[in-house]
Amino acid sequence: MKKHIKNNVYWIGKMDWELESFHGADYSINHGSSQNAYLIQEEKTVLIDTVWLPHSTEFVDNLQSEIDLNSIDFIVMNHGEVDHSGGLPELMEKIPDTPIYCTASCVKSLVGQYHHPEWNFKVVKTGDSIDIGNGKKLIFVEMKMLHWPDSMATYMTEDNILFSNDAFGQHYAVEELFNDKADFCHLWAEAMKYYANILNPFSPLVKKKIEEIQSLNLPIDIIATSHGAIWSDNPMQIVEKYYEWSQNYKENQITIAYDTMWDGTKKLAHKIGREISRISPDTKVKIFNIANHDKNDIMTEVFKSKAIAVGSPTVNQGILSSVAGWLDFLKELRFKEKRAAVFGCYGWSGESTKLLRERLESAGFDVIEPEVKCNWNPDEDDFNKATEIAKALCQDTN
Repeated sequence: MKKHIKNNVYWIGKMDWELESFHGADYSINHGSSQNAYLIQEEKTVLIDTVWLPHSTEFVDNLQSEIDLNSIDFIVMNHGEVDHSGGLPELMEKIPDTPIYCTASCVKSLVGQYHHPEWNFKVVKTGDSIDIGNGKKLIFVEMKMLHWPDSMATYMTEDNILFSNDAFGQHYAVEELFNDKADFCHLWAEAMKYYANILNPFSPLVKKKIEEIQSLNLPIDIIATSHGAIWSDNPMQIVEKYYEWSQNYKENQITIAYDTMWDGTKKLAHKIGREISRISPDTKVKIFNIANHDKNDIMTEVFKSKAIAVGSPTVNQGILSSVAGWLDFLKELRFKEKRAAVFGCYGWSGESTKLLRERLESAGFDVIEPEVKCNWNPDEDDFNKATEIAKALCQDTN
């Protein structure tokens, strides 16, 4: 069933309450999600994006219950990733000659995924537009690497709607569609999680693109995202947040992430946390066992933090695999201007703190000198070193 957005614009997507993971199993979904496709019915009938492949039949059936598919004048594909384009092959079987407007990179993506070079692609770039009747146009704005090379946004004049694709979205199911109907806390938590885990690597490009959009002086009344709530109430608030988040964002928070074998490293983690709270009561402290907590939720807390401390015992002259994998993901996200400390226990050779230091420096963190390299279980001297870590993190990040 289509749902009204504004004037002759409708939502025609999929509210996916059952979804628990995304990008394979690389991104956790806590409150459902949505794949937002849109139908414009002016003098021209336009479909903007589709849905994920598992829902393609439901999507096409729903669409043709609302309109004659042959009345679709053209399709806009803002992004070729399968959660947006998955319904396209089934739809194109029914209307094979329908023009598809997208970027040149999106053509490569769609042909590579679905192997239909014969589709009627119409390549567009920033500033190109198309008349849809009743004095309205669609204007295309490339959004390269937000978060794929093929990404773009589409702006509808007169109704002042920005179909922003992945930018400004959240993996969050809102049956009522709009941001003022969503749970405020969930909405902002999911928006930040989405930015921290998906868009943060491209923050310099986010900042530049927002400045470019602002320079166009386009009136924006609605930001129609591809996932989660549609921003209709003060839509620019999420743009302002993205601009803030894109500039090496941090709060007065320190996150401690560790894994442990026989609880020695765990004891150090909690000692560091207690000492930070004692030394700097206004600093928020978050402590996570990497093996037992969702990695995306931990990374959201790292995104918010001015500093982190990472711990692992030494195992087989290395670090625990849970921590090693987590550090790989940490490096992918390209956090900047954050400090870090290392700690860990060992029985025989004690390489973990050296390896943690190297991995964190490679990930772009400024690693402080104090560390705890504890032989067997921590004693008073080791706990004193944990206090030195807490002092250094609090002092160096104020």
